[in-house]
This record gives sequence, C-alpha cells and structure tokens, in this order.
Amino acid sequence: MLIYLRVLKESFFFAMNALRTNLLRTFLSLLGVTIGIFSIIGVLAAIDSLENEITDGLSSLDISTIYVLNRSFGPTELERYEYEKFPNVSYDEYQMLQRSMDDIDAITYTVFASPENIKYEDKTATGVNITPGTESFYDIENLKLKEGRFFNGAESNSGSPVAVIGSEVASSLFGDSDPIGKRVRLYGNKFTIIGVLEKEGQGIMGPSKDGSAYVPVNFVRKIYGDNNKNRTAALILKPKKGVDQDEFIATFEQQLRSYRGLKPDEITNFFINPLKGFADLIDQVTSVLTFIGVIIAGFSMLVGGFGIANIMFVSVKERTNLIGIQKSLGAKRRFILSQFLFESIILALFGGLFGLLFVWLGTLLANSMADDFTFVLSSYNVLLGTSVSAGIGLVAGIIPAFIAARLDPVEAIRTGM
Repeated sequence: MLIYLRVLKESFFFAMNALRTNLLRTFLSLLGVTIGIFSIIGVLAAIDSLENEITDGLSSLDISTIYVLNRSFGPTELERYEYEKFPNVSYDEYQMLQRSMDDIDAITYTVFASPENIKYEDKTATGVNITPGTESFYDIENLKLKEGRFFNGAESNSGSPVAVIGSEVASSLFGDSDPIGKRVRLYGNKFTIIGVLEKEGQGIMGPSKDGSAYVPVNFVRKIYGDNNKNRTAALILKPKKGVDQDEFIATFEQQLRSYRGLKPDEITNFFINPLKGFADLIDQVTSVLTFIGVIIAGFSMLVGGFGIANIMFVSVKERTNLIGIQKSLGAKRRFILSQFLFESIILALFGGLFGLLFVWLGTLLANSMADDFTFVLSSYNVLLGTSVSAGIGLVAGIIPAFIAARLDPVEAIRTGM
C-alpha cells in the first residue's frame, strides 16, 4: 500500500512538472477536458435547476390533478378545425360530476379570465390575474393564507362579491394596513377582501399567485354568461388517494360523454389533461436535453483525451532513460504502469476541476442576474464531473503506460542516452 502512495506522490510531482515546463502545450491539451466537463456538468446543472423550479411550481398541485376543457395541453391526433368546435365544459356538468362520481376527492369549476385592474380609493393594482373558481379551489391548489379566509360554499354558489388576493396586490392597494374587510372595485362592482395569500415568489410555471385574485366563479358567470366563446372554462379535479388514475379517467370520460349524449361512434368533444402527463413530458424534454449535452460534451472530452494521451506519449519518450534505470534497479511493470496511469489521471483531474470551477462561477453569475430563478451545482454533479475526468485520464493513459511498462531496461537506458 505504501509503495502505491509513493507512486501517487511521484506521479503528482511529474504532472506538476509537465504543467510547469510545458505550460502552453499542457494547457491546450487539457482544454478539451475542461470544455467537455464544463459542457456536460453545465447542462446537467441547468437541467437540475430547471427541474427544481418546475417541482416547486407544481408543488402546490397534486400530481394526480386532472384538467378537463376543450383544449389539449399537449399534441393531439385531432385537426385544429375539429377541436375548435368543441364546447366549453359547463357549470351544470360540474354539478353533475360532483353528485355522481364517488371517487372524486375535490373538483372545481373555473373560467380563464383576462387580467383586470383592481382599485381601492386612489390606488390601482394593474394587470391582476383574476382566477374565478368554486370553494374547492383552495384545496386543489393547496393555497396558503397569510390572513383572513377563503370564500365558502354559500358565497361560491351565490356568486358573492368577495375576493382573496395575493401579497403583491395587497401591498399595492393597502401598503402596511390591514386589507381584511376593505372594499375594492373590480368588474365595475364593489368586492370585499376576505383573505390574503402568503407570498409565493415568481417562478417559471406561469403567473405567480402573488399578483392574483380569487373570486367566486358564479359572479363571473353572471357577467359573461355560460356561452361566451371568448372565455374558456375548465374542470379541475383530483381523485381520491389510492384510486387507479387510468380507471378513474375512463369512468369520468364515460360519465361526461353520456351526459353530453355522445354516441359510441362520435369522438369525445373534450380533452382530459392529467398533470402527470405534463410532468412526464417535462421528464422527456429534460432527458433529450441531457442526451444532447452529453453528445456535445463527448466530442470535447474525446479531444481532451487525445490531448492527454499526447502528453503521456511525450512524457514516456522524455523519461525513457529514467524508466530504464528504474527497471534495472528492480522496478516491476505494475509500478511503472501505475506511475504513468496516476500521472494521466491527475492531469485529467486538473482539466476537469477547471471545468467545474467555470460551472460554479457561471452559477454565481447567473444567480446574480436572475431574480426569479436559482441555478444550483449539486454535489452529485461535482462528483460526476470529477469521476468523468478521472475516467478520461485513465483511458487516455492506458496505452502510454503499457508502452512504458514493457520497455526493455537496457534498450531504454541506451535510447535515453
């Protein structure tokens, strides 16, 4: 064991000597490893950061949540002219499903509304994302209240002019004063503020709840009606825990088809969009991005590997006399082999560590410039980058190390003189 520690120490000094005496050549040779590690770990770090942001954005929704509307969240086999004729889901259908399906844990009816301005005295919150819904919206989106409450079933059914607002809206309209019970103007009517949401922060999964307001959907229905083609309605539902989602979707689809009077040979004129499908799509996209990153980085690391191999071939040639002396003094083949392999790995690690350093500096720069997105360099990716660097060094140094180990001591001393 001690002999290999000695070999490792000597290999380190030989590697440092190669860096000192042939700085430009070594730098150019290791540049491929540096770029390769920077590319692959940079891509993986960006993908990890993206996945973390998406996970945080989806954390408020159960992955089993299902959206039902006349549009698809992803690719569809139907032509555009076919699904453009699909009717909106209706409030009557929401009530029917609420009564008839026992496996539903929560269901809400919503209408995608345009941003509106909310006024309080001489202050205005502009571009507020209005989210109409029923009382179940609170449970489905896992909303968290800072103060006050969410509207109840009676207020939802009657379409009472009450609102729950996000933290940014509350700050814009009321500053540090208590908003609960205050009356604001929205849709040309007076709304009473009954709740304020906890601050969420901006993410990449659409508008933040901080700039939103939740109102009873039946109030919006009174304004726009149920047949307004400029307003898309949707059902958002969540099956009970333990229920098979595929069976649940099949039962749900049959219920809604029957209610709409669709014949067996007629196409389903609504789309069922499971949130799980969206999550799977994200996984597919990140997998493709990772694959592309690996391919790009692979070419750089291939160049880097050839560069390290070139350094090691030169090193074997320059130290032929020393190798002959070592072997004449009794050095075994595995000693010489280990010496050059360790040296090759150490050189590759230098290149890889510089690549990781650039990724780390890149994450610091990106985080200083991006307010709403956090870039992370995980310890796993650091370990992966280090392991890949060592692997490149091992592979690149095998042939030069074998050549050095198989040198005849007499010929090596004669050649090196």
